[in-house]
Amino acid sequence: MGFQESLAAGKFVITSEIGPPKGTHIQEMMADAELLRGRVDAINVTDLQSSVMRLGSLAVCHLLQEKGLEPIFQVTCRDRNRLALQADLLSASVLGIRNVLALTGDYASLGDHPQSKPVFDLDSVNLLKVIRTLEGGTDMVGNALQGAPRFFPGAVVNPGGNPVEAQIIKMEKKIKAGANFFQTQAVYDVGAFEKFMKRVTPFRVPVLAGIILLKSAGMARFMNKNVAGVFVPEPLIQKMAKAGDRVKTSIEIGAELIQDLKGMCQGVHIMPIGWESKVPALLDATKL
Repeated sequence: MGFQESLAAGKFVITSEIGPPKGTHIQEMMADAELLRGRVDAINVTDLQSSVMRLGSLAVCHLLQEKGLEPIFQVTCRDRNRLALQADLLSASVLGIRNVLALTGDYASLGDHPQSKPVFDLDSVNLLKVIRTLEGGTDMVGNALQGAPRFFPGAVVNPGGNPVEAQIIKMEKKIKAGANFFQTQAVYDVGAFEKFMKRVTPFRVPVLAGIILLKSAGMARFMNKNVAGVFVPEPLIQKMAKAGDRVKTSIEIGAELIQDLKGMCQGVHIMPIGWESKVPALLDATKL
């Protein structure tokens, strides 16, 4: 059963992600992907995450597809104009890639090529509209396509964004534009997430809660200070600070979060951020 079919069947879906390398050596990345075989329903491939130049998402999605792993093609609007975005979407379709996560993208100034010129010809809402237009058999200006693609598009939402009303309004716009699922920013405050889900449940679109394993108390404090919409409660920070085995404690916290969130949403999206090898242990601990 594929990712789309699993969501439609009401299964509690699990996705994770891999980051392409900064270069052509793909062995470690592919080994990380193999750790997820049979454990997750789909694998996101990040698209120049944090505006750092890396191997392209489309090529990696194709590699996963060839290995029998189901990819989610992350597409950001930061680096491509509308011509390139449409071309990459058609290319993905020809390669058999159906799952697409539409993203506006981080500012280029935050990455390792701050002198690069950001494009932002479209944003994520307009990219979703483009996907729907291509599926209808024309390009953005109405020219007929010689064969239309079929996609399962999704988007992101930040349940901890302030004000949350702005996030909900943006979520509604993305749904109207064609988003069929959502993956969220990292969730640590279960109570706040529950309130968010009560407000968006009437939208009847699957939401996968974001999970990032805490590597240290310092990481938690850094996210609280620097990552918009992420709040790690102080008890979790203290638990990491007092941990004798940080990895074990981090996995315990992640597993508890997943169990707490399970009844509130349609799945979880695990973002390892360098801890890809820990994902199987996390899934074992959740007994999913």
